[in-house]
Amino acid sequence: MAADQKIVVVQSAGKSTMVAVILAFLFGPLGMMYSTVSGGVIMLIISLIVGLFTLGFGLLFTWPVCVIWAALAADRQNKKVLAI
Repeated sequence: MAADQKIVVVQSAGKSTMVAVILAFLFGPLGMMYSTVSGGVIMLIISLIVGLFTLGFGLLFTWPVCVIWAALAADRQNKKVLAI
């Protein structure tokens, strides 16, 4: 390696799984945007459709899915950062 070359190491900060769970618990699909934007958009669309057809009662099923998905996405992001 030549003396004029620089080595730059970029380390991405991981996502806090606890913050992801709390945000998803409080805000549902919108809280998922912290850990996974695409998952948040998918669950937002699904929650709107299910909520409209069930007069809101279907959110009792979609909301926990959001919390679990957010936790898994944050954990997956952390493992990906540590593997680099």
